[in-house]
Amino acid sequence: MDRSILDLPFYGPEHRPLADAIGAWAGTALPDIDHRDTDAACRQWVAALGKAGFLRYCVPAEFGGALPELDSRSLCIARETLAYHDGLADFAFAMQGLGTGAITLSGSPELKRAVLPRVAAGEWISAFALTEPLAGSDVGAMTCEARLAGDHYVLNGEKTWISNGGIADVYCVFARSGEAPGTRGISAFVVYPGMPGFEVAERLEVIAPHPLARLRFTDMKVPVANRLGAPGEGFKVAMRTLDIFRSSVAAAALGFARRALDEALRHVRARPMFGHALADFQLTQARLGEMATDIEAAALLTARAAWRRDVQKLPTTREAAMAKMTATENAQRVIDAAVQLHGGQGVRVGVKVESLYREIRALRIYEGATEVQKLIVARELLK
Repeated sequence: MDRSILDLPFYGPEHRPLADAIGAWAGTALPDIDHRDTDAACRQWVAALGKAGFLRYCVPAEFGGALPELDSRSLCIARETLAYHDGLADFAFAMQGLGTGAITLSGSPELKRAVLPRVAAGEWISAFALTEPLAGSDVGAMTCEARLAGDHYVLNGEKTWISNGGIADVYCVFARSGEAPGTRGISAFVVYPGMPGFEVAERLEVIAPHPLARLRFTDMKVPVANRLGAPGEGFKVAMRTLDIFRSSVAAAALGFARRALDEALRHVRARPMFGHALADFQLTQARLGEMATDIEAAALLTARAAWRRDVQKLPTTREAAMAKMTATENAQRVIDAAVQLHGGQGVRVGVKVESLYREIRALRIYEGATEVQKLIVARELLK
């Protein structure tokens, strides 16, 4: 990451050791992992990140974490750095936090002790199961049902686009428990893939490969003790979790964008054209200026959102939405410009900007599409 941002008041001296450590690890000790088998690569990344101690930033200290509580700025530093080097490394790190964020926030002490230390050590892989085939941005349209039957719930329904689906050891699943209509009647549960009635119905392939699946639950019994928080509080739990990690999505986009700019600078300095370097042309320089400015604007919004949550302890619904929207959209422009500056080489498989072009596209959709972020900002303003 650009270390100069750590000198701004948004960050404290405690963040520099993390930036140094993960930067050195990613720059020199980053393991050479074969990405052709995505599932195996993701498992290897989780194990490597756990062994290096970085997954400890995904859980609180009481359960094996590095800090007393989740720190959005630390998550942003880690994700920006990892995304700069390898998109799947960033994915593996992020899902360990997002997949267990609801447990950290609302789990019983027993659930926390059972899950969080294993996730921090890289022994278990976690997943966050919220989206359904007909309920993505509109969470209130959820139909997956959790029916209370004595000392357990019976789950029936499907979830889709579930990251780490098919390889996770623990899932946070959200289902309609019926306390009220809409989002007020949703509860959250910890589910394990060995439970009878759990099925990986379909594995999903996307343009930037990572583990994804559609899950099916058929009369699956989940103990009441596995519920996260009170009945009907699942939507609040999900939104609180996403508010912590939404700023880190912006940070991942920053990592992709910074790498694209560096690749573009390297290319235009070396590429001869009409007796000059491509970098000598004013059109090239204008494009580079736009790219750099897009990155810095997004970096400041991202840092502000994370700082507001960590230091001011204030809601970040609007600020995180602004950061996520701006960083992902700006990164898309930066990466597209880098591809254009590379010419034909930019669309060749195996060239870094080509993989970045595929990596960035999903970030404009997951954890709230850009259009949803605009609505969030507007509604917060109208309040």
